[in-house]
Amino acid sequence: MNDPSDGLPQRRGRAPAIKTQAFLAKLPMFSEMSPPELDRVAAGTQVHHLAKGDVVFRTGDPCVGFHVVVFGQVKLGFTSPQGVEKVVEIVRPGSSFGEALMFLDKPYIVTAQALADSMLLHVGKRTVLEELERDPGFARRMLSGLSRKLHGLVRDVEAYTLRSGAERVIGYLLRDVPDGLSEGAVEVSLTPGKSVIASRLNMTPEHFSRILHDLAASGLIEVEGRLVRIRDLARLRGSDAPEFPNR
Repeated sequence: MNDPSDGLPQRRGRAPAIKTQAFLAKLPMFSEMSPPELDRVAAGTQVHHLAKGDVVFRTGDPCVGFHVVVFGQVKLGFTSPQGVEKVVEIVRPGSSFGEALMFLDKPYIVTAQALADSMLLHVGKRTVLEELERDPGFARRMLSGLSRKLHGLVRDVEAYTLRSGAERVIGYLLRDVPDGLSEGAVEVSLTPGKSVIASRLNMTPEHFSRILHDLAASGLIEVEGRLVRIRDLARLRGSDAPEFPNR
């Protein structure tokens, strides 16, 4: 299913093959599809292996489908005329990106780059449109997914304008912790790197590092390189706006 002619770097032999239908079936937008429907979508899906640093697409490239991250991480961002990068999203396994522009027939407005060795699925636009015509339920699930992304953008604006830097960092550290887990120690990996995460949280790397230092000084976390150990989950969850000197 790999197509070297589409411009994406191909990294054969770096990861085991997957059954595309099995992964698609785990995604909310495809979860209710029958095996024949999943077969049709898989036929219009390409598998891409990328090494850390590989570019998926650049600002201005045509959008001819959308991507799903199987494993790894992908950052979406743009660079200002002054050369400053702004990261707008860090896409993790199981998440998709590019749907909205696919429907708008617009080129990409951000650049996507792999933050680690990654595997992506690229679902072609024609395949999506054909399934939308066949299945109204699929259309509803696509709309639901796009609505969740819009809601996330609104929450981002809220965070940038109404929440302190400490609240944003704590929210990032807690984002993958299951809701049912209420106590004990938890480890969080800062895989994307502090500068990328800081840009995503709309702050400077120095500000991000100061907040981590203050959280550690308060006994809430321990930091070892890119590994953060939350010492007391319940206490950190109750520290939405700790009185830090350097927020």
